[in-house]
Amino acid sequence: MTELLGYVIRGIPYGCVFALVAIGLVLTYKTSGVFNLAFAAQAYASAAVYFQLRANDGWSIIPAFLIAVIVVAPLLGLALDRFLFRHLRTAPTVAKLVVSLGLLVAIPEIVNLWFGSGPAYGPPTIWPSEFAIYHFGSYAIDGNQAATMIATAVSVVGLTLLLRYSTIGLRMRAVVESPRMTALTGINADRVSGFAWMLSSLFAGLAGVLLAPLFDQLTVSSFTVLLVAAIAAAAFARLTSIPLALLGGLLLGILQGILAGYLPVNSVLATGLRPSLPFVALFLLLLFWPGLRQKRELTDPLSGVDPPPPGLAAALRSRGLTVTVRALGVAVVLAGLGVALFALDSFWLLIVTEAVVFSVIFLSITVITGMAGQISLCQAAFAAVGGFTTAELVHNLGLPVLLTVAIGTVFAAIVGGLLAIPVLRLSGIYLALATLAFALMFDSIFVPLKWVGGGLLPINVPRPAFLAGDHAFFLFSVAVLVGVGVVVILVRRGVSGKFLQALHGSETASASLGINATRARVVAFALSAGIAGLGGGLLAMLQSQTNYTGNFTPFAGLFWLVLVVTLGCQTVEGAIQAGLAFALLPQLFQRFGIPLEYQYILFGLGALTYARNPEGILEALKRKQLVAVQRALDRRKRRAERGAVHGRDAGPPTVPRPAATATPKKGGS
Repeated sequence: MTELLGYVIRGIPYGCVFALVAIGLVLTYKTSGVFNLAFAAQAYASAAVYFQLRANDGWSIIPAFLIAVIVVAPLLGLALDRFLFRHLRTAPTVAKLVVSLGLLVAIPEIVNLWFGSGPAYGPPTIWPSEFAIYHFGSYAIDGNQAATMIATAVSVVGLTLLLRYSTIGLRMRAVVESPRMTALTGINADRVSGFAWMLSSLFAGLAGVLLAPLFDQLTVSSFTVLLVAAIAAAAFARLTSIPLALLGGLLLGILQGILAGYLPVNSVLATGLRPSLPFVALFLLLLFWPGLRQKRELTDPLSGVDPPPPGLAAALRSRGLTVTVRALGVAVVLAGLGVALFALDSFWLLIVTEAVVFSVIFLSITVITGMAGQISLCQAAFAAVGGFTTAELVHNLGLPVLLTVAIGTVFAAIVGGLLAIPVLRLSGIYLALATLAFALMFDSIFVPLKWVGGGLLPINVPRPAFLAGDHAFFLFSVAVLVGVGVVVILVRRGVSGKFLQALHGSETASASLGINATRARVVAFALSAGIAGLGGGLLAMLQSQTNYTGNFTPFAGLFWLVLVVTLGCQTVEGAIQAGLAFALLPQLFQRFGIPLEYQYILFGLGALTYARNPEGILEALKRKQLVAVQRALDRRKRRAERGAVHGRDAGPPTVPRPAATATPKKGGS
């Protein structure tokens, strides 16, 4: 019993760490309606400012803390609200999620540009005595753990009282429910929203400064891992209850402490189960926690007055213009093929081939997000399933590699369909978190297994003899991309696509028409996973191995979603543009000597355009070009009509009439 109590006490400080971040997530969602995945980036920004002031500039604890937490953090939150999230209050979940993911990518790189990307070892604590140890019988905690526990307790009490009993707390919750109805009562919704974001960002800054000393080095990856672990505690709190977030974080930390004490060192359970415990807990909570499955997301009751989202630009073109655009598209594709085959060297041909293969993978996002309207954060895991299946079957059974790619595609589709059965009871942010939990479980539990990931060294994947040449494999990849693109277009235009479009509009109305929502979405999930698995097998053939760390990590999947949705997830062209940008831009940046950090800033900030163009940059540009062309045609038509009217008014030349003569009066002399 004493041993168990010791493990419990050791887990409490780590539970407070999870709870502190979870409380921040719940606070942001409760006061702004945004599940802020950029919370980790905001925490990292304040931690970097505190490290710079304390370690490099020699400031004392109090002024450094005030600048990093009380000044910088709220100003960052105010800027995010003023220029970004204020315009996303009534936006769909995918818009808020993509924007927060873009900020998660961009903010740390901007901070590194300002403070430098060199190693930052030994982050300082805010506790006055840096090396203090406090003993409670046979147990002990250090000063930073004490600071974390005190800050967590004070935060829970203070935030609960603020949100439940204060006027500003009531107003913040009202603005989340409906900013327009709140404004009708005379409340300044913008001011309340700004205060809510400043408060939540202050909490992120506090978490960053307190959590940084737990690690040997200050890196954003450490905060991101903690963020994912804290999501489980936030789910336990149903994204609304701050006391439950505290309890969930404590339970998670205590359970990890118990597992660390009782599991054999270096065992499969110790190396697999313990690191993945938060992800398993998150997945199970989302599926089985009472009330969370049926919980509806925060939506504005007046959102029904908003105009419907714009349709595809191609649907607005005239027949003649469509034929012209398609002819130009074919000409551009043929020109690109000619340049790739006859003008590029072997290195650039490899990069272009990678762009084609990633375009195939990105078409899976077109299916699941663009067509089905669902947010999946595990597309990289599906691609890895296809790649691993290809490698294992070639290596262990000696099957032809193209056959193994086909088997990997089918197996990935089966995995996607099986995953869809339980998770499609969720929707919106809950579905996104469930797929993220699956991707993290796959990364922590299955990839390290030798029969899945191949062990420490990746398995070699040969090419067929007729695809051994780079040009032959490039043409084969283009053929696969064309085939998959045609399938996606046919599905979108067919019955399944119409069903998914109807479900996207109104699931209740679709059910009244006899549409089976579960079956339609399972099919979409399976098709999306199969396309990703096909792309993973092609990438393994191209690179001659399944490089999981370089290609298929969970955070790579997050980056894919941001990129594709930003450019346009509703069309095949959007996936191809995303593949080209993903493969070519890093090489172009390196060739021109542009630091790699700018690439992540560019891609991350590109997601911010989603607030203004929810259909994607590509679709927005196509619509603007279509409007410009239509206006030019209308002007030309009006000029022609005016010319015709003037021609009719002029008419043929006329002969002048002779002048009238006076008629003499009768009876005159």
